[in-house]
Amino acid sequence: MKLQLALDRLTKEACLHVISETKEFVDIIEIGTGVIKEYGMAFVREIREKYPDKTILADMKTCDAGKHEAKQAFDAGADLTTVMAFSSDATIKDTLDVAKQVEKQIMIDLLELSSHQRMEELKRLGVELVSLHVGKDQQTKGNHFNTELFSFVNGYGFKVAVAGGIREDTLPEVVGENPDIIIVGSAISKSPHPQQTAQHMKKIMQTRG
Repeated sequence: MKLQLALDRLTKEACLHVISETKEFVDIIEIGTGVIKEYGMAFVREIREKYPDKTILADMKTCDAGKHEAKQAFDAGADLTTVMAFSSDATIKDTLDVAKQVEKQIMIDLLELSSHQRMEELKRLGVELVSLHVGKDQQTKGNHFNTELFSFVNGYGFKVAVAGGIREDTLPEVVGENPDIIIVGSAISKSPHPQQTAQHMKKIMQTRG
């Protein structure tokens, strides 16, 4: 079980500070969509240079031009990039093909998806890793990640990442479902003590996972 640090809605300086504080305890560094839009792929390259041994995810949220955007992310040094589940089959297949060529990974973001038919289609396309994701705007309405969502991915054989306002107090229940990746953003990045928070969350994952 891996801990993914999501960096979004932060300045470049804040991102670098949080990474520096938490690098010992996080397995995957996610450069969030908003950060990429603000600072570009140059920032992904910078993080790759500073942390050559870390797994890096570029949260591109690709929904078209799949071949180009996947190549863009991987060329910048990302190990994983995200593609929206509602994208066309052609887009998803292109990104999977690019990832296979360079031995990288695609994470399919299931944001707002509720169709089991689409899940079957994703499986047929060769998708291996999906993200159960409650978006930020939904969180502002009080909708955070809950373990009932796991029922949506059960039985397909996907590796599963989970995201959506997961905090220290809600983490144990999520860990109990044994996802492959737990994505944590604000609970760490906005913590007064990000190092201690990341360390505590990682300990919960190790002792309960």
